Amino acid sequence: MRTEGDFIKVNEWLTPFSWFYGAAVRLRNQLFDFGILKSRAFNIPVIAVGNITVGGSGKTPHVEYLIRLLQDKVKVAILSRGYKRKTKGFVLADKDSTVADIGDEPFQMLQKFPDAYIAVDKDRCRGIDNLTTDSATSDVDVILLDDAFQHRYVKPGINMLLVDYHRLLIYDKLLPAGRLREPMKGKSRADIVIITKCPRDLKPMEFRVLTKTMSLYPYQDLYFTTLEYEKLKPIFADDKPSIPLDDIKEQNVMLLTGIASPKQMMLDLQPYTDNIQSLTFGDHHNFKSKDIRLINETFEEMASPKIIITTEKDAVRLENVEGLSDEVKNNIYILPVHIKFMLEQEEDFNSKIISYVRKNSRNSILVKPKDDNKPKDSHHSGDRPRTISFRNN
Repeated sequence: MRTEGDFIKVNEWLTPFSWFYGAAVRLRNQLFDFGILKSRAFNIPVIAVGNITVGGSGKTPHVEYLIRLLQDKVKVAILSRGYKRKTKGFVLADKDSTVADIGDEPFQMLQKFPDAYIAVDKDRCRGIDNLTTDSATSDVDVILLDDAFQHRYVKPGINMLLVDYHRLLIYDKLLPAGRLREPMKGKSRADIVIITKCPRDLKPMEFRVLTKTMSLYPYQDLYFTTLEYEKLKPIFADDKPSIPLDDIKEQNVMLLTGIASPKQMMLDLQPYTDNIQSLTFGDHHNFKSKDIRLINETFEEMASPKIIITTEKDAVRLENVEGLSDEVKNNIYILPVHIKFMLEQEEDFNSKIISYVRKNSRNSILVKPKDDNKPKDSHHSGDRPRTISFRNN
């Protein structure tokens, strides 16, 4: 049985180094809190999605949820760092962009949401300035910041903190002994906290214990989400149909991953088959010739019937590599994933997000004039630059 915090491994012998790391992080946060380092607010809705734990909290599925929620109502832009890309500075993605140009996660979102603006920039303030002033993107209504909880130079209107159910903050320690990027008290900056990857069979008492454990302030909203998997989709064999997970029971499965937390995916697949062999690489791994040979050889040695299952993020890096055998290409499938809110919280969450965007958007069709008969030259609060704050809404 899985329990909260069960993926955490603390290297106690590294605890002294965590103290020095924590001192540096606390000093940085205090410089922002005292106004010595400046945070900028922007005259456009900005929603930041991030975590305190290194890697694997489900940021991309939650950002994609926000895109789906908003894209039919407003013009959405996603601004990411573009981790491990080969380019520098600000890059606005287009149909010719590659994984090397913008990174694997932005490229994944570019493929799935062609009507959204996808941009990357390590300097998020500069990225927001470019998105809001460039003529190509000046109609943007809301900007989603991917992996930006520690990027304090931006003051978002909604700061959304994701906490992995299997890596609860109270059980973890600061880097390098544990996986925390900053002390647990940093969660006080969040407007919305989401406990992600929850088991679907959590009992009411467990939700109450988790709520108490998080010890949030009154201004903070707590939500719970779980992962939902879709049908397996072929990467290369377009003529093949998608496969329901229930149909892999007799298959020997190679789980091929280059993500931060593959253990979750392994556990989620176990109800569908007992025959899983994991081939794991590091997060955002760039597959080289020796890796491709290992994939080919490992799959060739597996008994039939057999199949390879990988993630959407890994698929965008595998699509253009050379050397995959025909057998691998014919049998490798993506396992798409999306999030689902628990405790019937979806409507409340959606309402908060849409309300925030409606109240603060510059160009949105959601914005309705307060008085259609007001003279055009009249002065009102909407004409002035605004400091957007979710807590004030």
